Amino acid sequence: MRTKYCLLLSAFLMFVLSCKEDSKPLEVTEKIEVREWNPEDTRSITGLTAERGLKEKTPNATPGFIMIGPPESTKTHLINLDGQVVHSWEGELAVVNMYLKPNGNLVRLEVDPDFPTFAAGGQAGRIREYDWEGNKLWDFEWADENQLIHHDIELLPNGNVLAISYEAKTEEEVIQAGRDPKHVNQAGLWPDKIIEIKPSGATEGEIVWEWHMWDHLIQEIDSTKDNYGIVSEHPRKINFNVFGEAGPEMTEEQIEQGKKMGFMTANATVDNVHSDFTHTNAIAYNETLDQIAISVPAYSEIMIIDHSTTTKEAKGSTGGKWGHGGDLLYRWGNPANYGRGTKEDQKLFFEHDVKWIPKGYPGEGHLMVFNNDIEHPDNKVPSMWAILMTSKSPEVEAPVGVLGNHSAVFELEPPTNSDGAYILKENKSFGPDSPVWTYTAADKYSFYSAFVSGAHRMQNGNTLITSGAKGRIMEVTANGEIVWEYWNPYNDQYKMPDGTVASPIGPFKYMQFRATHFTEDYPAFADKSLNALEIQPKPFIFKMPPPPITQDSLQ
Repeated sequence: MRTKYCLLLSAFLMFVLSCKEDSKPLEVTEKIEVREWNPEDTRSITGLTAERGLKEKTPNATPGFIMIGPPESTKTHLINLDGQVVHSWEGELAVVNMYLKPNGNLVRLEVDPDFPTFAAGGQAGRIREYDWEGNKLWDFEWADENQLIHHDIELLPNGNVLAISYEAKTEEEVIQAGRDPKHVNQAGLWPDKIIEIKPSGATEGEIVWEWHMWDHLIQEIDSTKDNYGIVSEHPRKINFNVFGEAGPEMTEEQIEQGKKMGFMTANATVDNVHSDFTHTNAIAYNETLDQIAISVPAYSEIMIIDHSTTTKEAKGSTGGKWGHGGDLLYRWGNPANYGRGTKEDQKLFFEHDVKWIPKGYPGEGHLMVFNNDIEHPDNKVPSMWAILMTSKSPEVEAPVGVLGNHSAVFELEPPTNSDGAYILKENKSFGPDSPVWTYTAADKYSFYSAFVSGAHRMQNGNTLITSGAKGRIMEVTANGEIVWEYWNPYNDQYKMPDGTVASPIGPFKYMQFRATHFTEDYPAFADKSLNALEIQPKPFIFKMPPPPITQDSLQ
């Protein structure tokens, strides 16, 4: 499976599109059919020239409000079904993700202005809570040389916050842990951990529980190193030697150009460009089960761990309600990772936004996930490389007969026994064989977002979907009918204090990580005025630059 271009390939794309006429031409080993660029083409993965704002509002659209976060912005907007902003929160820092509490407070994951070390997209480092009027109530920082909160958080019923965090490991440490030395950067690797934070005071937080991926590795390439064992015999462990299909090695010049063009953050270096080897991008909590789900897209898997353990039990393989300590209770999407399947068995492809369907909702207790980059069976080259090698326009497009990848939203029902434990038969992979519900476009290929994105079940059984790369948000019914559709029109062009981007987005100027629908009776809205603001935020208008590269230079 591939480590997606959200850092690596997007940076190379930047380099390709910024080539000068006298640069050495790209070598294309196989001629690939390329169609003429059409700004109305629905397969454009950026949607840069698309009409923005409200696209569709039918009588069947579910009343309520949608929360969005403009890219490159310090703002969070609440919009009505007419696409009008009814309320906004604004802070000083760029926003990565946000959650609206029933009491009307907003909790946001934000980008620390001077976080060190890490550079892989989704970096954050700060959690802040605001009241309805935007007054800051809590400002927690977790950003130093050894650890950094990134991508997503989850609010727990007890008031605590779960967060995904990198923890830096040196080159020597990861080799001793059994990583193939050929796949180790000089900067080392950044495995993930989950921390539970109990807020206190204006800026403090106590870590009351934690789980480390580092404690649950397995490798079978070197018996003299740590974590040695037969991968297929340890399906609850994480294979330390799963590798993506990396692009060519990057030069310092390419890295620096990537920073200038907004494809890379200031901390990116030649030595750390592959350090984020899992890219965990979502976290969810199930109170009934006391379990945590995470999305690990570089493995193309979702994984579930036991939150009922103590921190000590979470380091081992016993203890907790389900008896497996911190080992995986469940995983799904790519059984080849644990030696119980092949590439043909892979179901997830760089997925995002795993969630449980809440109690009382259709599909209660099932899992939902946005499956980003489902590979076309006839593809002869990785999809992003096809784009890079054949694009005729700065509006990145999908070559006919080559890309053919698409996205889907899956609803899964994990098989469990009478006690509620996930079923894993001897020498078999975790089920199910297929989702119980899937959303794809009628033509399949017009619904495509190779990164970010999300989906969540609504109370009436509809699903709100965010096709994130182009900032497209839509409500669909159980039979796949689109009853409401909106394309984010905002980008505030926020830059870090040093002038660099807060998070790499490159040409994806309208990108949305996810959007959230709230019913009109959501408790946060009690006694609140939710009329359209008299002065609406100013939309961002993208202007197509002259093409920096022609098809002739690719021949």
